[in-house]
Amino acid sequence: MVTATWVGHSTALIQLGPLNVLTDPMWSYRASPVAWAGPARLVPPPMSIGALPPIDVVLISHDHYDHLDRSSVAALAAAQRNAVWFAPLGVAPLLRRWGVRHVRELDWWNTVEDAGAAISCVPARHFSGRMPWGRARTLWCGWTIVANGWRAYFAGDTAYHPEFQRIAERHGPFDLVLLPVGAYEPRWFMGSVHMNPADAVRAYRDLLTAHPDAVPPPMLPIHWGTFRLTDEPADEPPEQTRQHWEAAGLHREHLWMPIHGQTWRRGRRG
Repeated sequence: MVTATWVGHSTALIQLGPLNVLTDPMWSYRASPVAWAGPARLVPPPMSIGALPPIDVVLISHDHYDHLDRSSVAALAAAQRNAVWFAPLGVAPLLRRWGVRHVRELDWWNTVEDAGAAISCVPARHFSGRMPWGRARTLWCGWTIVANGWRAYFAGDTAYHPEFQRIAERHGPFDLVLLPVGAYEPRWFMGSVHMNPADAVRAYRDLLTAHPDAVPPPMLPIHWGTFRLTDEPADEPPEQTRQHWEAAGLHREHLWMPIHGQTWRRGRRG
């Protein structure tokens, strides 16, 4: 069975059979370099780091504060000492500095086998940098993971780009995809770094094109409703996603629209 539990923002617990995978762990109240300013959580984490099951793999998409949070990394590294962390180029030194023991650093299209899984770093359209003067010194990415006969795709933080079909051709067909749908307004500014719901549905259809005979995977929309980062209302992304999903003729059962802390499950088909 494959399961997905949305903790919030881009943090999800993915379970591929017995393998437990955590994406972009973010438990802090603010997505900021300081505790007294910056975007605050609209919804508290539905579980504590201490309540997590044993984590085998942690996937980091890039170094922005809402995706790479120092206190969350340090707490998780202390609580889950055997987890193997995967990060794009240039991010591993920060993780080691904050207490991570086992980290693998990959470039786009690299694949490694570790922790009982085949894990691949795949392209995303975004940027990096924790301060305005340090942009593009580290890489940003999405991840695919294959384990126990299951395939999952975590797109990270990304705008729409032309590589979705190629990602699915190389690493699909997927049993679960996590695509960002929030933080998209105003489009003149955010369109080059974040997908909106229409973009996310387009990206999902690109993934399907690579394997037209495969059973469509469920899509878990992420990167919305936890922090107010941009101008759209916090409750707009899920409604817009549903509308574009239905307009594209996609089945409702394949859209796993979550609430914080909700777990979705999928068993074998066919």
